[in-house]
Amino acid sequence: MTENNLVTKVWNYASVLAQSGIGYTDYVSQLTYLLFLKMDEERTDLLKEESLLPADCRWSNLLKLSGTELSDKYQNILDKLSKQTGIIGTIYKKAGNKISNPANLSRLISLINGETWMGLDIDVKGEIYEGLLQKNAQESKAGAGQYFTPRPLIRAMVEVMHPTPDTTVVDPACGTGGFLLIAYEYMKKQTQDREKIKALKEKKLFGTDITPLVVSLCAMNMYLHGIGGKNSPVTEGDSLMNAGDKRYDMVLTNPPFGKKGGLKIMGEDGSVTTEKEEYNRDDFIATTSNKQLNFVQHIMTILNTHGRAAVVVPDNVLFEGGAGEKIRRRLLNEFNLHTVLRLPTGIFYAQGVKANVIFFDKYPPLDKGHRTNDVWFYDLRTNMNLSLVTNSLNDSHLADFIKCYNADNIMARTESERFKKFSYDEIIKRDKVSLDITWLKDESLESLENLPEPEILADEIVDNLETALNSFKNVMFELQKAE
Repeated sequence: MTENNLVTKVWNYASVLAQSGIGYTDYVSQLTYLLFLKMDEERTDLLKEESLLPADCRWSNLLKLSGTELSDKYQNILDKLSKQTGIIGTIYKKAGNKISNPANLSRLISLINGETWMGLDIDVKGEIYEGLLQKNAQESKAGAGQYFTPRPLIRAMVEVMHPTPDTTVVDPACGTGGFLLIAYEYMKKQTQDREKIKALKEKKLFGTDITPLVVSLCAMNMYLHGIGGKNSPVTEGDSLMNAGDKRYDMVLTNPPFGKKGGLKIMGEDGSVTTEKEEYNRDDFIATTSNKQLNFVQHIMTILNTHGRAAVVVPDNVLFEGGAGEKIRRRLLNEFNLHTVLRLPTGIFYAQGVKANVIFFDKYPPLDKGHRTNDVWFYDLRTNMNLSLVTNSLNDSHLADFIKCYNADNIMARTESERFKKFSYDEIIKRDKVSLDITWLKDESLESLENLPEPEILADEIVDNLETALNSFKNVMFELQKAE
């Protein structure tokens, strides 16, 4: 059976479950839980390796059961595995049986049991799972879709950042693990040294996400690609709570869109007593409810000296006043913010998103002066008409950016129609130190027929209003602090 046929076979059953009210995300999560049980049994039977699971939580315990007995046993297994440590506890954390009809559960078990998964090449298993995650993102749009960054964009970011097998890489908002996986594949190709590859799998890749189910999907994705072994390279948690003690050579990430921080304060009885919008951290120079600005500040902290970052951010990070201006000044003065990639609209599952990638390096602090000398902007947005359906982002769209970036020697860059250099002095004089810079003529605005769809325009208006309101709140907050 080919990879595509297997994806189709596994995915087609989702339509059967949908009739019973099982959503696509729940379907993929149940596939994850059951697939791990099946593969663990194959590791034991075929490869003669020791099982990672307790004796009463193995695949064979499910095969002879039916009806409510099957459902009850499956739920008991999930409950027990959710309390385990390592990769098992990460995959099964807060796991529950969402398939209430035992007949549907039995059919899904039969579907998985019909294939020898360990007989598939690691790349094939990984591609199958990635295919399922992408289909899930396409179907669920605003749900799991927000965690799925276009793979051509990730590949381009990894290629220009050029991590080596010795680089420690972290994604503090890892979603289903796209950045970590593509970085791993890129790093692995650079060496044949077994010890380096082993260290790469077990000690160089790290991820965190705040959503338990997404962490579970990510851990399984890593496992199917041979990353992590018994220990999970990803953890559940709110990265913005604190920086922790560990520092990293490289950050590759696409933090979730949204204005609010959403920090919940729990009472002693476990109830939510307060919900804060800001994160008060000693290492943050600005207090704000803008989650992306907080992620930028977090990344500034967790980078090693001489560490490098590539971060997807929405437009408001480039122009928002108050906290945004403070953070941009710090980026320009204390870090080398050398590149901004303006992304086209229509490449994310959330409609109307306007985003960019900022690239910056961390250096020891200066007594005076500034670390950034020039910021290079690549405009991939103006006059680029992309959509998820008719003209989706592909590697060819980013080829010229990769060439212009000139990763081997960024000091030897040259300007082009879409690639322009702006000096520190030019930027620092701009209103609010705005990095929202354009120079190309937008041909689509010359004709009323080419205006965006009404819902996209509405989304942009709402976003602009929210940004203005958020800026006003930041001003009020600063005034209150001053009092």
